[in-house]
Amino acid sequence: MESLSPEVLEDLRHGRATRERKLAICTGGGHLPPADRAEILAVLANDADEMVSSRAQDAILSQPVETFVEALKREHALPALFSFAGRNLADKPGVGDAMVQNKNCAAEYLVPIVRHLSTLGTQALMEELDRISESPTLAAALEHSSSLTVDQKHQLHELHGPGAPIDEAAMAEAAAAAEPDAARRQTLIQRLAKMTVAQRVQFAMKGGSEARRTLIRDTNKVVQRAVLQSPRLTDQEVEAFASMSSLTDEILRLIAGNRNFRKNYSVVRNLINNPKAPLDVTMHMLPMLNAVDLKRLTSNKNVPETLRTTAVKLQRTRAELKK
Repeated sequence: MESLSPEVLEDLRHGRATRERKLAICTGGGHLPPADRAEILAVLANDADEMVSSRAQDAILSQPVETFVEALKREHALPALFSFAGRNLADKPGVGDAMVQNKNCAAEYLVPIVRHLSTLGTQALMEELDRISESPTLAAALEHSSSLTVDQKHQLHELHGPGAPIDEAAMAEAAAAAEPDAARRQTLIQRLAKMTVAQRVQFAMKGGSEARRTLIRDTNKVVQRAVLQSPRLTDQEVEAFASMSSLTDEILRLIAGNRNFRKNYSVVRNLINNPKAPLDVTMHMLPMLNAVDLKRLTSNKNVPETLRTTAVKLQRTRAELKK
């Protein structure tokens, strides 16, 4: 069996190969890993050449669904594969969840598979604010899912419904703390005032640090959550958010609940010393403090007395263990 070069493989993946080569793949020619063949057949199933398209569709019928699931999970899976799977394989086990897990699968390809998702797949997709904010169609499909909680349905309505008007006074205060330059601050406020909730979510995900520092104090919880999901968010920003007493306890709880954020000791320390952080959260993290910060906490009058008292007890316990 012929082994295909990387160049020929790329030509096949993008539909540029000769007709003979395409037909050979459809009939089992070419030494290909199963996932590669599944992906190429999905591309060829939509080929402009009717014979190639027909042969590819026939070949797909004999392919195990597991090979498509494997292909869909790969980082560089082609849009043509997502499109084919959404249209033809949505009801097959594992297909929808694999598409949700792949961050490169655009929202448009997820719409047909929503009603076939597992409960875990649906919940995972609801965490993808970038996708559901950019696609009202995807949000509408999700709204009919029986797996959604009442809060999640409300979140979808907030994203794409009429929504409450932005609190310009609160936004101006947040922008003042985030952007010292008056002219740039005014421009930022004007931009935000014209945005819908979905647009602010997109801005929180993809904008600059001044946008995130402002939108973390947005009155809309979905927008606040989007800030924490931004791939551009830095450790320094999270440290600053963890110490902000102006944030809601819900956002502080989300920061504390994020495993990656908790790896940063400064985030943990700032949360514990933040008077607005939920007590159950700070009590749980208390043993993470080093000796110096634990001692400082015992005299911090801004945190709840229960936390200070527990810090004193922990300090004594550590001292006794050293004896």
